[in-house]
Amino acid sequence: MPPTQDATPSMSQTTEEHLIELNDVSVQFGRQTVLRSLSLSIPAGQTVAIIGESGCGKTVLMKTIIGLVNPSKGHVRFDGQHLRQLDEQELARQHIRFGYVFQNATSAQIDEILTARLFEVGLPKSVIRKKPAELSGGMRKRVGLARALVLNPEVILYDEPTTGLDPIMSDVINELILRTRHHYTVTSIIVTHDMMTTRKVPDRVIMLYPAARLDPDEPQIIFDGRPDQLDEVRDRRVRQFVNGEAGQRLMEMRQEYEESAV
Repeated sequence: MPPTQDATPSMSQTTEEHLIELNDVSVQFGRQTVLRSLSLSIPAGQTVAIIGESGCGKTVLMKTIIGLVNPSKGHVRFDGQHLRQLDEQELARQHIRFGYVFQNATSAQIDEILTARLFEVGLPKSVIRKKPAELSGGMRKRVGLARALVLNPEVILYDEPTTGLDPIMSDVINELILRTRHHYTVTSIIVTHDMMTTRKVPDRVIMLYPAARLDPDEPQIIFDGRPDQLDEVRDRRVRQFVNGEAGQRLMEMRQEYEESAV
């Protein structure tokens, strides 16, 4: 992937072993292009945050990485294997190597192995007998993390792990993700809007921009670098997202509305 003007040479261009590789990947649903010509590599052991406004393709990218969404163009390799070339049985075997922490993730059927993992995330064994509705948002997040750790996965995927939590509980989740990274040999991919998570947890930040609002030759990845480089970015789209500034986006939305009304 060509480096953006705001990032140092892309962190995907290292000599480390690449566990995950996307080469010129596009994903289209009907006439809507969600991902456009993405190329990136993630080394084993790296923690990556994927950020960007709603609708930019963050979750689709995560699902494409693990083979739940097939690219319309390009290919994805995991540990050297082209996911699209695997049959269902082999793909299922690869999926065992992943752990998932989705929004509100939990289950009524939890294996007894979970007890040890619950302890690691600060929850008592009694949580196993509780229904999801009986757990607070923070507890559901921690149960989701504990479930993801049960099979000692090589890759953990976090989909908005702090959504709906207060700042203190959000930071508890951030600390648990960091602790998991330190205690296990794991590659982590975090889809998030939370700038506290973005600045504190990952080694690397990738920001996507909605494909529909790009010029034809613009890359969809508008930032790829370390969290501390976000404060040095010249691209106004990155600055506005990181700082939570809506002014330019409001003008764009007004223009889109006026054009659609014509």
